[in-house]
Amino acid sequence: MHSEKDLSPSRALAVELIFTAFSILKENGNQMFMKDLFSEVEKRVVFSEWAKERYEKSGYIRWESILHFYSIDCVKAGYLVKKSGIWYLTPEGIEAMKLGPEKLLKTANEQYRKWNVSRAKNDDKNEAEEVYEEKQNTMIFSEIQAKAIEGLITYINKLNPYEFQDLAAALLRGMGYYTPFVAPKGKDGGIDIIAYKDPLGTISPRIQVQIKHREQAASVQEIRQLIGLLQKEGDIGIFISTGGFTSDAKNTARNSHIHVELIDQNRFLDLWQSFYSSITEQDKNLLPLVPIYFLAEDN
Repeated sequence: MHSEKDLSPSRALAVELIFTAFSILKENGNQMFMKDLFSEVEKRVVFSEWAKERYEKSGYIRWESILHFYSIDCVKAGYLVKKSGIWYLTPEGIEAMKLGPEKLLKTANEQYRKWNVSRAKNDDKNEAEEVYEEKQNTMIFSEIQAKAIEGLITYINKLNPYEFQDLAAALLRGMGYYTPFVAPKGKDGGIDIIAYKDPLGTISPRIQVQIKHREQAASVQEIRQLIGLLQKEGDIGIFISTGGFTSDAKNTARNSHIHVELIDQNRFLDLWQSFYSSITEQDKNLLPLVPIYFLAEDN
């Protein structure tokens, strides 16, 4: 059995980086934005000058590139999920941590190889070349996606509460709803948007929306306040919080006898992108997007 000191420098660093990233994810509710995760990894791992070198061709810092590269194996093994710039630690990933740092990565490598041999191969390339090229392409896509999401979040965070409220109303209109009421400036608390499926509000449900545009997570008390306002039969509540929700808030919404849908910042962005083509040109200007197309790969 090989010890970590017998490993190549890249492999030894990968073992430490992957396990550190898993540990940080586990401590933070099993999910983090990639940028924040990498920032935390940098605080915990003592890097040599070699690890901190920047590749001239790609511009990547060596340790970041290694973490990206080997995390792909963990995705194939089902230990990680990457979506919209967020890394999620799966239950399988939590279980794999019991193997220890070196065996965890070894198991992920084995799963990646199994996946790779099951694919149709390019006869002009050997397996090592295919693996390297596949991972490089995945890394580039992941990095671009993360930077795009980061830019959108920065843009949203700079909006004032009323601008974000208008953005939420625009999303609902893009989803096919009418928004006869959007709270005017100066209104404190209560319902921020009312939406219907028809212009006159004769078709259920009536959707009442409360919005909190801030870093602080929405509390269970705030969810209960919204539930208390849903008095008419067929009322449905939507709570949009850019700061997310506390665990108690999520549980209260999930167990409520009245339907209350929770939308955090990440889900809001997913919905905006999904319904972007249905949003009017005027409303698109509130958060304009430019699509970039890549060849779809299973990553």
